[in-house]
Amino acid sequence: MKKMKKKGTIVFSEIENTIQKLDTSAIAVERQVTLDLLADFIQSKVLSGQAVRLNFICTHNSRRSHLAQIWAQTMTAYFGIPAIFCYSGGTESTALFPMVAQTLGAAGFEIDKISEGNNPIYSIKYAANELPIIGFSKKIAHPFNPKSEFVAVMTCSQADEDCPLVLGAEKRLSLAFEDPKAFDGTPKQAQKYKERSLQIATELLYVFSKIKA
Repeated sequence: MKKMKKKGTIVFSEIENTIQKLDTSAIAVERQVTLDLLADFIQSKVLSGQAVRLNFICTHNSRRSHLAQIWAQTMTAYFGIPAIFCYSGGTESTALFPMVAQTLGAAGFEIDKISEGNNPIYSIKYAANELPIIGFSKKIAHPFNPKSEFVAVMTCSQADEDCPLVLGAEKRLSLAFEDPKAFDGTPKQAQKYKERSLQIATELLYVFSKIKA
């Protein structure tokens, strides 16, 4: 399905090809309700000239929240929407799961591990002339993340239940995705991580394609 693209950043060609193949018409109606709430909030901020801060939250900040952060920042640039800043965090910190980095690399992102250790730090680029996204596992209140005036987007049901209140958030939305972790160490691992990444990309395409900058 062909997508109308606004003037924005020239992302890497493989990422562009992926975005062009995403089909937002396949999104379930009940999911669209939440996605529309997010789009409406972003649109109101953009029209009033305010910065938009999106913090994608799951329990361990290791899989879904990173995929959401990275695809959201990419879509923001792709559609040329100004002053949108995307973050991720967890109720605890662990590490960005290596299969997430591999999945994003296979989708066309340039991945560079810039530190080792128990919680490696990754540079993740979606375009040649844009700053990289810095990916590592962190708690919601980590200094990397905003302290106030942000939207808390809960990407897993456990974090959604554990955090009925996210301090500093001006809005909180539940947008849970199934955890690809269930397939770790199985023959379907790569396939399931790709499926989850593409689902997240599709739903965020739906959101950001609605925004009038």
